[in-house]
Amino acid sequence: MSGKRMLAAVGAAAVVAAVTTVAMAGHPAARADDLVTHHEFQVDCLINHHQPDDPIVFPGLPGASHDHTFVGNNTTNATSTLQSLLGAGAGATSCLNPDDLSAYWFPTAFNGDTPVLSTWRQTIYYKSGILDYTKVVPFPQGLKFVVGSPAATIDEFRTSPGAVEGFECGDSTHNWDIPAYCVDGSQLNVRFQAPSCWDGVHLDSADHKSHMAYPSLPNGGGVCPADHPVAVPMLEFKIAFPVSGDMSRVHLASGRGYSWHYDFFNAWDPPTLAALVTHCINGGLQCDSRGFDLYKPDRGAALGDNYRLPGRPDV
Repeated sequence: MSGKRMLAAVGAAAVVAAVTTVAMAGHPAARADDLVTHHEFQVDCLINHHQPDDPIVFPGLPGASHDHTFVGNNTTNATSTLQSLLGAGAGATSCLNPDDLSAYWFPTAFNGDTPVLSTWRQTIYYKSGILDYTKVVPFPQGLKFVVGSPAATIDEFRTSPGAVEGFECGDSTHNWDIPAYCVDGSQLNVRFQAPSCWDGVHLDSADHKSHMAYPSLPNGGGVCPADHPVAVPMLEFKIAFPVSGDMSRVHLASGRGYSWHYDFFNAWDPPTLAALVTHCINGGLQCDSRGFDLYKPDRGAALGDNYRLPGRPDV
C-alpha cells in the first residue's frame, strides 16, 4: 500500500471510529436480543423532482443523462457536491429525517410519454449485508456510488450478486422485466440491493462502483472481502410506481426494466446516522425512520418524535 493510500485508510478509519463514538456516547450500547430477525431501519422520502441530471455519472453537465427521479435532498442537480448538499439548509429534504440531506435517485418510469410519479413516501432500507450485523459502521460522509447498470442485460440483472427481487405487482413476483400486465388497482414495485462492503479509502471510483463490493453471500449471510473490509449499511431501494392494467407502454427512462439502477450520495449528519446504525442495525431491530421497533417497543427509539437526536430543536 502506498503512503498516500495508507494515510487515507487511516483517516477513513478514524472518521468511522469517531462517528461511532459520538453515537455510543449519547445512546445505550447496542444489545442483541436472544432472537434477532431483523437488523435495519428505513428512510421514507417523497419524490421532489425529476430531471435529466446525474451528479455522479455526469457531474456539472445539466441535461446529459436520461431522466431521473430524485428523493431526499431537494436541491440535487447536475452540479451537486457534498458541500452544496450540506449547505442546502435545515429542512431541505423530502425525507422524514431532517438531518438526512443525502441525495437518492433512480430512472424515471414512464407510461408512454407521461412520467409515473408517486405522491406517497418511497422507502429505502438500511440493513446489514453481512452475517455479523454488530460490525456494520455508518457510511462516511461524501460516499457515493451507483447500483446496477442502465446497460445491464436481463441475465445480468437477474443474477446480480445482491439479492434481487425484481419487479412485482399483485400476485406476480420476481419479474426480471416490467410485466406486460398488472392487476387493475395494484402498483408496480421493484427491489434491488446495493453492495455493502467499502474499501475504506475512496469515496468514489472511476466507474462509481469499484470502491464498493458485495459480501460473499446475499441477504446478510456473508462477510466482506479482504480488499473491501469495511461493512457499511446495505441499501435496498423499495420503489413503488402507481401504474397498473396494460403495462405495454410502461418503461424506464434508461430502457427496459432490467436497466433498473439507482444512485446514492451520502450527506447524513454523522451523529444521527451513527445513532440509527448503532441502535437499529447493530442492535438487531426492525426500525422505522425514528429508529423505533414496533415489535420491541421496550427498546425505545434512537431519535425523538421530531426525527432528530434528543435535544435538537425542530426545523
